[in-house]
Amino acid sequence: MSEKNREGKRSARERLAEERDRQKARDKQRRALVVGAAVVGVLGLAAVVGLLAANSGDDDKSDTAGPVVAPKGASDKDGPAIPVGKESAKSTLTVWEDFRCPACKGFEDGYRSTIHELTEKGELKVEYHLATLIDGNMGGSGSKRAANAAGCAQDAGKFVPYHDVLFKNQPAEPDDAFGKNSKLIELAGQVDGLDTDSFKKCVEDGKHDSWVDKSNQAFQDAKLRGTPTVRLNGKDIFGDQNNPLSPQKLKQKVAEANRG
Repeated sequence: MSEKNREGKRSARERLAEERDRQKARDKQRRALVVGAAVVGVLGLAAVVGLLAANSGDDDKSDTAGPVVAPKGASDKDGPAIPVGKESAKSTLTVWEDFRCPACKGFEDGYRSTIHELTEKGELKVEYHLATLIDGNMGGSGSKRAANAAGCAQDAGKFVPYHDVLFKNQPAEPDDAFGKNSKLIELAGQVDGLDTDSFKKCVEDGKHDSWVDKSNQAFQDAKLRGTPTVRLNGKDIFGDQNNPLSPQKLKQKVAEANRG
């Protein structure tokens, strides 16, 4: 065989070997791509599962607020409220208040004795709706904590005196002193028979927190101008600078409404 023919056969073998090597390389590359795609798919699926699990966790958290536990005797006719006075009274005073609200304290200081007098005589019943407006505006949790504690006082049949104690001892608006359960329990000592283990547990457990949230939501849904909002038989009677209310005028309005 000539040298030329031998070189030709060797070249052919080399080209064939080179082609086999290239084919092996291509096969290896394809396998790598397939494995890579599979890994990406698994990771993608894991990400989706993780997202679903995270969302599921968020949903679970939103359900941990607990059931709405209303204070004993609370009404829900026009939003959660604590009624005071005789049911037979012909006139109803609706009061939306926040225990941290300075204007609410001003209303209570000015009209407390008059309202007590009218309710005790059976001429007026009052529905107290509790809001947490100041917590939202100033930060903190004193409005909510105090409202929960007032609900606990209602459970014990001591709402009115404790309600009055809270307003008489209201801290300055930026001061979230009512955000401490210990302060609310301390103030209960000013109400005969309220400083009990059951009251303390109710306050510390936040027994009526969800009820307070519901009451505040009703306040927001009603789109009221603010706190205090005071209505006699559904008509606004407080806050009109052109026709300011006074304790004597309140008595007259109630007397007129009852005669009518």
